[in-house]
Amino acid sequence: MRKHALLFVLTFLAVAGILAFAGWAFFATAKMGTGWKSLLPIWPFVVGGVVATGGLAGLLMWLAFYSANHGYDDQTEEDRADHTGG
Repeated sequence: MRKHALLFVLTFLAVAGILAFAGWAFFATAKMGTGWKSLLPIWPFVVGGVVATGGLAGLLMWLAFYSANHGYDDQTEEDRADHTGG
């Protein structure tokens, strides 16, 4: 369960941040007379930013696990000799 706790917390924070932005934007533009309709031009940028950030994070995580699982992060004899002082 500990492994999933971080995922749950990060998901909650992401959803809370998006909802906070949406609420702020709605109330900030509600006085302009059109409410949610005035937000339509910015939603593609918000969604694009979220998708791009998620994609980049996923790509970097995949690269990290690929590197670790294929032995690129293993120590060589030269690395061991450097750390032992010999």
